[in-house]
Amino acid sequence: MKRLILRADDLGFSEGINYGIEKSVREGLIRSVGLMPNMPAAAHGVQLLRDLPVCLGQHTNICVGRPLTDPGLIPSITQENGEFKSSREYRSAKEDFVVLEEVVLEIEAQYERFRELTGREPAYFEGHAVASANFYKGLQIVAERHGLRYLAFRMDGPTPFGNAQLYMHMESMLPDYDPMRSVRNMVFHEGPGEADVFVCHPGYLDAYIMRVSSLLGPRPLEVEMAVSEELRGYVAEEGIELLTFDDV
Repeated sequence: MKRLILRADDLGFSEGINYGIEKSVREGLIRSVGLMPNMPAAAHGVQLLRDLPVCLGQHTNICVGRPLTDPGLIPSITQENGEFKSSREYRSAKEDFVVLEEVVLEIEAQYERFRELTGREPAYFEGHAVASANFYKGLQIVAERHGLRYLAFRMDGPTPFGNAQLYMHMESMLPDYDPMRSVRNMVFHEGPGEADVFVCHPGYLDAYIMRVSSLLGPRPLEVEMAVSEELRGYVAEEGIELLTFDDV
């Protein structure tokens, strides 16, 4: 059987993003959502989803906005203005500049804020947009410390998670991206314990997101896809079982 998790990242990034995610859950098929606990709009996003059946994970963020930790304690990942270094700085760096002990402080702080905002443990625990070995190591350290389910992100093979092997799909950064076409073109893994994860970033564009994010056009397209009759019809026609991270 084809098993699929439809995951939305970036709850809390901005109010516009939050409204798009809410619509994708309330009127669509998104059931797993990653929260960015450090962002000012995080509480707003959690409030919008408070009455909806949704699996919430921690989408740990160290590349946009301000940290929850005193910036003076985590200089390797912050700028002089106290905000995080940008994702562009991480991408252009020739070596991993993230200091493990520092990033663990911020990951821990975001975990505590997640619990404060939601009143629950994250259903999954992973990171936003930064390819740093020390960031990933820090996530694993904090996950093990609190008994959380760490979700690695890899596109070249299965990711062990719970009792499953998950296969990640994300094409939103590709040119001429069409989210429904991407879903239709997915090659599903149907073995015992296997499931596929379609990672998307639904949201509406407000001034803040347009200033700080390089991912813009795909966001409203993914809202449209999530609530579409075309997606519902495809899921029904293909006999796809929709899961959340709580199910695996």
